[in-house]
Amino acid sequence: MPVGINKLIELLAPAKNTQCGIRAINCGADAVYIAAEQFGARKGVGNPVDDIARLVVYAHRYRAKVYVTINTILTDSELEAARSLIFTLYDIGVDAIIVQDMGLLEIDLPPIALFASTQAHNNLPEKVKFLEDVGFQRAILARELSLDEIQKIRNSTSIELECFVHGALCVSFSGQCYMSYAIGGRSGNRGECAQPCRKKYSLLDNQGKAIVSDKYLISLRELNLSDNIAELINAGITSFKIEGRLRDEAYITNIVSFYRQKIDTVCSEQKCSRTSVGRSIIDFNPDPAKTFNRGFTTYFLNGRHDEITSPDTPKSIGEPIGTVSITTKNSFVIDSDIQLHNGDGICFFNEKRELTGTKINRVEGNTLYPANMNGILKELMIYRNYDHQFVSHIVKADVKRAIDVAFALGYENGVLSVSAQDEEGIKIEEKYPVSGDLARNQQSALDTVRKQFAKLGDTEFICRNVDIAMHKIVFIPVGQLNEIRRSIIEKLRIEREKRNVRQEYFISKNNIPYISNVLSFEGNVLNRKAESFYKRHGVEKIEQAAESGVDLHDRKVMTTKLCLKYELGLCRRYKADKITRSVKEPLYLVDETGKHYKLHFDCDACVMEIFF
Repeated sequence: MPVGINKLIELLAPAKNTQCGIRAINCGADAVYIAAEQFGARKGVGNPVDDIARLVVYAHRYRAKVYVTINTILTDSELEAARSLIFTLYDIGVDAIIVQDMGLLEIDLPPIALFASTQAHNNLPEKVKFLEDVGFQRAILARELSLDEIQKIRNSTSIELECFVHGALCVSFSGQCYMSYAIGGRSGNRGECAQPCRKKYSLLDNQGKAIVSDKYLISLRELNLSDNIAELINAGITSFKIEGRLRDEAYITNIVSFYRQKIDTVCSEQKCSRTSVGRSIIDFNPDPAKTFNRGFTTYFLNGRHDEITSPDTPKSIGEPIGTVSITTKNSFVIDSDIQLHNGDGICFFNEKRELTGTKINRVEGNTLYPANMNGILKELMIYRNYDHQFVSHIVKADVKRAIDVAFALGYENGVLSVSAQDEEGIKIEEKYPVSGDLARNQQSALDTVRKQFAKLGDTEFICRNVDIAMHKIVFIPVGQLNEIRRSIIEKLRIEREKRNVRQEYFISKNNIPYISNVLSFEGNVLNRKAESFYKRHGVEKIEQAAESGVDLHDRKVMTTKLCLKYELGLCRRYKADKITRSVKEPLYLVDETGKHYKLHFDCDACVMEIFF
């Protein structure tokens, strides 16, 4: 982008339902993504079209956008239902559809923007350029990319780039995980992932000797790139995505508000602005540690580093509070400057490094009276995974999203002229007949006019200023002032709605070559239209998707940048001076049922592969 051009930056939030979507918008989201009743990659959080329509109407008041996920791979029998759903979503004003299945580009679709889901594994400049060339308006980038890799994609493309900045991480390359399907027939690419990555495993050498036993070895911490917003903007990201379509309203309120503040701070220092209008008014200090988290990581954004997993638990640990200094039969003293409250939830790792927890019934200074003392010992680190006061407050908080409006009033010959202009410069001017009687108390009458026009109540507007240009103030009853204010605001709202013009996008089919002429089952081709798409783009050999019934025994079911050899200090290539022990390969992951998964380490590509 040329120097001096104002970059438009979007904060994109998840919406489990319409209520969460509205909350996200009120907290400052420029856009939300939500699932319809079918074909979303988080089965079980679908929403009726009528509910999505209500969210669209609300979002568009603030020029915020609504994107709907149709990001599973589809069977031949599902394509028509998906097509019909997309047309319905277009008709209700949805702004874009997030898709994984390339077969959708082969069927008749409305002129709506298409975003390539992260499940399409958008990890290479060549791949993203291909997506741009075949008609996608945006690519949602793979989560494991580094800043340098993002920059290379930006340098090779002009498509919009979206990246995840916060929330749960898939340990596998997105769209390339078949472990859940191989184990029990529940496919992540069909929205039914059973999350085997959050289970316990042991790591064995080729002699069957345990290197690590019964740990959550491939369970990742939560992504948190809040300190890297500026670098990501400079690398070419225009949309910052929060993960969490399964998260509750408290989480949405906290995390969206937190990133709104972070992005606004960066944008005030750089030449960039948000893509929606209105400002969020909150009465709390957002803090990611106070809602669900497994600990935080920047993943691979700044290269490979230690501690990206949470091996002791896949559950939320919250925020560290302090250590236990004294214990009694029914209480303990904590060495901490952090104030706890009645009803807080605390947790800790017991002697077996198992996460356990309890509720705080009473607090007296630094002395805590928990529901039980089981496992609480001196020098134990205590975490708070539920801040009762904080969560209760943000759930009940009257968070408001408001559009600035300025009024200007004048009077001549029995007619009050009123104009209302919003922060986008949209202006409405009207004239209203009023009494010509002079007010007995000029200052009091002036104050009344200002006060009544500032009362915008439950509307989406907030009064920035009331400019009154009258030589003499006439008396106008409060009831009439209120009617005039309501009238001008309603006319302003109607005029704003007229400006909500959606851009239309059309797919023009071409035969630009795909980045490979061979696709394994990892190409996720489950229907004839997807097969036609890839053949038209030069792919000569296509294996059907795993979900078609491919035998996955002895085949790769996961590729991940997580390297257990590196994580556990067993990597001779990158940690030669920190080797804790030598191991004999191949290594095996063993789950709690005794099932063995062979590991392969591609050190040149810096990836670990898991074979079923």
